[in-house]
Amino acid sequence: MKINYILLFSVALGLVITIGSWQRAESVRIFDGLKSGEWGPQSPAVVVQRTPAIPQFEGENLVDIQEINPDITLDIRYATANNFLNVQLYSVPRCLLRTSVAQKLSLVQEQLQPMGLGLKIFDCYRPLSVTRKMWEALPDPRYVANPARGSRHNRGAAVDLTLIDAWGNELEMPTDFDDFSDRAARDYQGTDVSNQARQNSQLLERVMTQQGFISLITEWWHFDAENWQDYPLLDISLEEINEG
Repeated sequence: MKINYILLFSVALGLVITIGSWQRAESVRIFDGLKSGEWGPQSPAVVVQRTPAIPQFEGENLVDIQEINPDITLDIRYATANNFLNVQLYSVPRCLLRTSVAQKLSLVQEQLQPMGLGLKIFDCYRPLSVTRKMWEALPDPRYVANPARGSRHNRGAAVDLTLIDAWGNELEMPTDFDDFSDRAARDYQGTDVSNQARQNSQLLERVMTQQGFISLITEWWHFDAENWQDYPLLDISLEEINEG
């Protein structure tokens, strides 16, 4: 048998060219994959999970202040009849605030303790339906928020409070809580408010504003979180909000 070497050489040359072309194409494909990250090294120990961005307020639930700082004293007036309406408005005596607001209030408590003082809270989160009842009784925007716009209390971003000594006694203040008179205003200069009461009110304002709270001119006991507008209005009863 005669071997046609020319034919064999032609076939071999064709195979070399074909394989070379395939290798070049595959190299280009792999290189492109490396550039795009498709062929990058995959570590099974590292799993990155991406979560969509969410509004700030959704990351801040209402929390019980005594779970954040149990040293803070409560006297939730609207859970009793000892308030300006003389009616119990809350079924449970709880102080609920947005997480960051509660944490800042805890810092105020910690700042006061070396002085032998502490905080006593009268009101925190307030359901919008309660604000409507208050507005019906006292439709004065100096003291009660118009429910058409809502209150900062309805957002869990406001607190009413006073100072107490180491034995739990309230420090003298210009008026009692929810005293809707000129004497409750921070700029009141009448002689029927003692210097001691005025100094105590100023101390409360100073320690609260140092943690970023905003005081209300007409009520010495009221303070708002500086970012209160970040939180939505709520109308959920205190007992419906899960504890813990």
